[in-house]
Amino acid sequence: MKATLLAAMFAILPLPKLHAAGKPHAPDLSTITQASSWRVTHAKAEREDVDGKRAVRLVADGDSAAGHVGLAVPEGIVFATGTIEIDLKGKNVRQRSFLGVAFNVVDERTFEAVYFRPFNFSAEAPRNRRSVQYIAWPEHTWEHLRTTTPGVYEHVVDPVPDPDGWFHARIEVDATSVRVFVNEAKAPSLVVKRLSAGETARPIGLFVDTSDGHYANLAVTAAD
Repeated sequence: MKATLLAAMFAILPLPKLHAAGKPHAPDLSTITQASSWRVTHAKAEREDVDGKRAVRLVADGDSAAGHVGLAVPEGIVFATGTIEIDLKGKNVRQRSFLGVAFNVVDERTFEAVYFRPFNFSAEAPRNRRSVQYIAWPEHTWEHLRTTTPGVYEHVVDPVPDPDGWFHARIEVDATSVRVFVNEAKAPSLVVKRLSAGETARPIGLFVDTSDGHYANLAVTAAD
């Protein structure tokens, strides 16, 4: 029943478009605990500035193995194609740090996402090749993709960021592909074909699985 109500909430709320194409829009992370400004599902959200950054912390109340992950979706922002940028801080504890962004969000179980496993950043192969991941729920989970198309939808991050520190991610989304750049790298760490239709403008949000993570400086730039 809870999942049904949450799905309905995602579906019926009005979703006005970004202010203007080509201009970055920065959702106000300081309002993440306000239900009128953000929809947080399967996670606890709190303000927690870290290392001088005005940040928020998301703590997942479950994991993908249970069929859900934590999402925090700002009201009033929809996005079809363009760029999402964010600063992220996880931790170098194996299987305890999965954080990133979701887009094309239909409901809490239907979305695309790019997320990182910081504990794999500086690990030996093959774990380091599982540092950044693309998924498209509900069909294309990481387990399904790793089994059916190994090495395609996850990749090493190069240059290697500090697994315990802040890193910057820029996610470029067009109608058919996703490209992920980390820090000041000129070459993408991940380039994949999208596995979900992306012509419709839909919400974006913060993503957390299993544990917790910190997020700062979220900016969304629509291409159309």
